Formats: sequence, structure tokens, C-alpha cells
Amino acid sequence: MINLQRIARNVGVNIFKRNFSGPVSSFATKVGDESGKSKDSPSTTATTPQAPVAEKKQSKNPMIAAAFASLNDEQIQPTEEENKSTSSKLPTHELILNAKTVNGLLSISEKNGAISRPNALKIVSILAEWSSINKANLSDFENDPRFIKLCRILGRTPTTNSATQKRTNNDGNNANGPSRKISGFRTDDLNTVLGVTGDDEAAKLISTITLSQMVKVMSSLAQKKRRSTPLLRSLAYNISSNMNNLDLKQCGDLLYAMAVLNFPDPVLLTRICGDIQTELPKNKEKSSVVGSMLTSLGLLKYRNVETLDHLTEWIVKNMEICRPQDITSLFLTLATVNYQPTNLDELRILSQNVVENDLKKSIDWLNHIWSLVVLDLATEKQINSVLNSQFIEKLEREKIGKITPTIKMKLLNINAAANLFFPNYKGEKINDGNSIFLIPLTYNKEKQILVNGMLDALKSLLTSENYVHVNTDTKMGFAIDAECVLDTKGLPLPLNKDSKNGKRIAIMVQDFHDMCHGTHETINGLQNLSIKLLEKSNYHVLTVPYTEFNTSDKLLKRVQYLEKKLKEIIVVGSEASKKN
Repeated sequence: MINLQRIARNVGVNIFKRNFSGPVSSFATKVGDESGKSKDSPSTTATTPQAPVAEKKQSKNPMIAAAFASLNDEQIQPTEEENKSTSSKLPTHELILNAKTVNGLLSISEKNGAISRPNALKIVSILAEWSSINKANLSDFENDPRFIKLCRILGRTPTTNSATQKRTNNDGNNANGPSRKISGFRTDDLNTVLGVTGDDEAAKLISTITLSQMVKVMSSLAQKKRRSTPLLRSLAYNISSNMNNLDLKQCGDLLYAMAVLNFPDPVLLTRICGDIQTELPKNKEKSSVVGSMLTSLGLLKYRNVETLDHLTEWIVKNMEICRPQDITSLFLTLATVNYQPTNLDELRILSQNVVENDLKKSIDWLNHIWSLVVLDLATEKQINSVLNSQFIEKLEREKIGKITPTIKMKLLNINAAANLFFPNYKGEKINDGNSIFLIPLTYNKEKQILVNGMLDALKSLLTSENYVHVNTDTKMGFAIDAECVLDTKGLPLPLNKDSKNGKRIAIMVQDFHDMCHGTHETINGLQNLSIKLLEKSNYHVLTVPYTEFNTSDKLLKRVQYLEKKLKEIIVVGSEASKKN
């Protein structure tokens, strides 16, 4: 019937135009243009004289007359049945995007038979968005059977009338105002949010679930190693802006997830640290959650001194109930973020409470001793416990005969500390010919760019290759990015000649990974230890952090930066020599 109407309309117009001319033809054109106007309008009156002619001609062809009568009555618009026929041919996702009303959205679920979970989620997410911006009212559809059907598809329990009534105050008004969340989306079935392919749609639903469920979503993402940026940003924003406090378990779960997913959102980290300081005094017996939070903060290299002080005080106060791994986590994190709390004497005593047999793996003991070296808390006995040949052989057995470069680096750091920080050290050291000294001295891509930018500027100041050495292996577990020797006037001296008046300068570049993060970016513990070892080796250290040195700057600006810092070293060195 629909197609017959359309055919009759098109055929009628064409035949009428061919068979009639003059005013009758213009009448056929005007009928479609003015059919929607009132009978009393001037345009209708103007065309009235033509009507008898039309009627006369129409009597010759009833089909044409019917076609024009239909045009005059209905306007040239698709009928409702035609709309349904056309829309039924569109894909479901396009129907959803084209829907402009709540009824239009919900009707899609019954037009196309069984609706898929992603499409159901898309409809629900749009309803949630409309509800949040007051484009739709929850009460208009919360009890609609079609909405309930979608909720069941998603594994959610829709809001009931009784639940709605409980949230209404005595005046009959909604207690939470028009921006109230759709509580019907709150459920433990969070796999729906995580399982859909559209991360943007899932991110929209985050604002409709509870704080505890947001934490579960973040934990599930970490478990699946799924780093969905839109979803993580939505979680970070909604958790940070939620008025409810996070408990310690939730803080620990969030920090762990952020560390696994490498998502150090600064606002969320600040929020978590604030809640840790509030909730920590309430914890009287659970040291595991404290150890977990410390480990995650270390992995994130997040340096919040107030939080670190609170966690340190808690460990010291509750050392009797703390596990050995919780204590070692404290020292390793403090060393990683290069922070020494004020209660160092108490920490020194605490460090003696852990012995090698308390830890299951040799690598854990090595990490503990390395952290004590960074914090200036290690003893000669502790250093000897990791430099002796039996311990190194044990490490090789655990690593199936191959020690990783990271382990070698830490052993060489400790070996250098034994040589430079403990002049009376009598314990074992690593022999010069040991394969531990063979470590790759390579940079990651980002740091290589920074180092190259620094070298371009340095070689503009020191033009001869005899004046600059690059990527020098210190045999202490790290390399010097560039080194040179300058006299008291700042003039370069050849590196292959000994000069009593020359100042040996080590230039160390620090990229993003060499820094701690937080309110104030500082170098991490490894970089700080490297600088102290170099200074003990009679180097003057010039640091070039990425926060001050930009390779996109013009060469002249980079040259001026290095020149200024080199002059500062010469001036400071000269003043120190005069005092001596």
C-alpha cells in the first residue's frame, strides 16, 4: 500500500504535467507548495479560480485526481508507515544515534527483536546522560517495561517505585535534586561495563555507579591489564570528585591498579593520599594494606612527604605486628622516592629488625640492602651480606644462571658504596674481572634524545673531541653522560692529561623516568646515589633535568644554559679552594 501511494503520487505529477499546460500546470506545482496552508490564506484565494479547470481535467483521469487529492490533504511528507519501513532498514546503532526522545530510544529494543548487550548499554548510557543534563526525567522511564528489559540484559536491577519513594522528602520533592544519579545502574555485575567494546559508552556509565564499584572497575582493569584511557580518566575524575571517603583497602587497590596500568593521575593520587592520612589512625592491626600502599607508591615514584611520614610513623609504632616484607617495602619506597623522614634514628633501629632469613628470595634482601645504602642507613655487616661470593652464587641459582642488568646495577652500586663510603670496610668486594661489571650502557628513546641535545650544545662550547668524553662507564652501576675538565678560568683541558688545577665535571641528564613525581619533582633515589658516588670520586656534578632542558629550544639557548651552569661550578669551586 505504501509503495502504491508513492507510485501514484509520482506518476500523477508526471502525467498531469505532460497533458496539461498553462495555469493548470502551475496549479499542479502550487498544490504541493500550499497544501499545508489555511483555506483562508491569501495564497489559497489566489489559486481558487484555477480549481474548476483542475476539476474538469481530473474528471478525465480519476487516478490523477486521487493523486492530487492525496497531495492536497497530506503534504508531500513520508507517512508514518513509510518512516517505520525506512527506519527498520537502518542498523540498530544508527537508530540509537538518531533517536531524539526517550520513547524513541526505548522503542528500538522492541522493534528489532533481541537487542545485543553493547546496543543495550549504548541506550542506557544515553538515558543516563540525558538524565544528568535534565533532558529526561528518570521517573519517565524507570518503570517502563522496555527499560527494565534493557536493565536485565545488562545484568542490572532497575530502580523500583519503593526505592524512589524512599529518596523523596516529606514535601514530595526529590531529596537529591534533578541531578540525582540513576541508581538502577548500581550492581555487582561490572563485567558489562568492562566487556563492551565501546570505551566511551562505558566511561559515561561510571558516573552512575557507587564509589566502591568504581574501585572494583579500576581493579578489574588492572587485573586484565586493560589500559583504556577514556575509562581510566572517567574513573579518576568521578572518584576524585566523590564526597565519600575511601577506606584503606580501597586506597591500596587504587594505588596498585594505577601502578600496574601506569596511570599516575595527579588529582586522584592527591585524593588517595588525603584519605590515607585520614583513615590510617583507625587501622590497628592490618599491616598488609600498609605494605601494599607503600609498594605501589614506590612503583609510581610518587613523593608525597606528608603521606610518607604518616606511613613511616605507623610502621615504627606498630613494628611488632608488621611483617618483614612490610618493613622492607617502607625502606625500598623511601629510597626510590629519595626521601629521608625526620625519625631516622628510629628507622635505623627498625632496619636491624629484618635479617636475610626473614625474606624468601635473595633479590628481596638485595633490594633491602640497596635501599639502606641510598638512605645512608646500611652497616658494613649488611653490605658484606650481599657482596660475598656465596650470596652472589645464590642469586645466580635463583635467576637460573643469569643475573639481570638491574641486579648487576644494584650490586655495583653497593660495591662502590663499600669502597667510597666505608673507608675501613673489611668485607668482601666484587672482583674487577667479574662478569657483573659487564652491563649494557644504553638509553631509552626519550633519554637518548635529551642526551643528544645536551651533547650538541656541549660540543659547541668544547669544540675538540679531546675535551669531552661521552657515556663513560664508571664501574659503579651507571654511566656518565658526558665529562670534561675545566681550569679555574673555565677553559677546557684535555682529558687524557692529568691536571692538578683542573676541575673534573660529570654531566648527568635526567629524563622523566629519573624523577619522582608529586607536588615538587625531584631526582629519584638511584640518581641521588649516583651523584653522591661521583662526588666521592672527586667529580663536580652538573645535572641537566628534563624540566629545565628542552631539545626543542634553539641551539643557542641550550648552549647558554650549559655555559651558565658550568660557570657556576667554576665559581663555587674557586670559592671553596680559597676557604681551604
